[in-house]
Amino acid sequence: MENKFVRPDERKNNELRNIKVTYDTLGYAQASVLLELGKTKVLASITLQYGVPQFLRGQQTGWLTAEYAMLPCSTHKRINRESSQQKRNSRSVEISRLIGRSFRSVVDLDAIKEKTIIIDCDVLQADGGTRVACITAANLALNLAAKRWVEAKITPHNIVKEEIAALSAGLINDNVCLDLSYEEDSVADADFNFVLTKSGKLIEIQGTAEKSPLNWNTFETFKDLVSNGIKQLFEACAQVTPAVITSTTIPHVASKQGAPFIKKQTKKPLFNLGKRLGNK
Repeated sequence: MENKFVRPDERKNNELRNIKVTYDTLGYAQASVLLELGKTKVLASITLQYGVPQFLRGQQTGWLTAEYAMLPCSTHKRINRESSQQKRNSRSVEISRLIGRSFRSVVDLDAIKEKTIIIDCDVLQADGGTRVACITAANLALNLAAKRWVEAKITPHNIVKEEIAALSAGLINDNVCLDLSYEEDSVADADFNFVLTKSGKLIEIQGTAEKSPLNWNTFETFKDLVSNGIKQLFEACAQVTPAVITSTTIPHVASKQGAPFIKKQTKKPLFNLGKRLGNK
């Protein structure tokens, strides 16, 4: 019997949503990327600052951490800002940790000594796949920042050992579909998020069968579909070239308190009390 399954937007089962990449959306970040994946829009920015967590002090190695948040009007119903609540949203914490550990697996943290890379991911508009879109956007931004740090002699070499990207897939009416929108994700019998390197190595899988257990053959279909989809994703993102890398365009590395930190900087005092007293 012919399967007449049609996706809501009439995409093929192995087809990505439309992709748009915009570099350096934020002028004060060391690099930033606005990624649009269909109607989902996420903004990833990269900051490098002096200092590491207490457990790494004195070990001459760096750290990488991430923060994920959804803006109040990113969904149909307004979301309260986490700053107005007594504690962070558990979903935001879980996704922040996913992003952080994914990138720590492919970054040479020893090369930055006692500095911390901060990846900020903000969801401007959510229509499914926000966590995977944030990882892909963060990868583009971090790669640009890493090249700029080499140009500015902040790092001795490119600290990104391998690029990564992420995609979702789901089972809908016995059809395995790539890159789910919210409309599809909300009715999927199973859904998975895959984080892979550009060479196809696995970093993390998150997924569940919500209505009935999956057999391994179906999971193999998920794996193959996402592997090919991530190749498409890298190819699509490569069509957009970031701005010319120059050391003069890189914001200063910040101190742990957030103020600009510039080595060997001297500041003339507004007045010299000794001279003023001597002139009286």
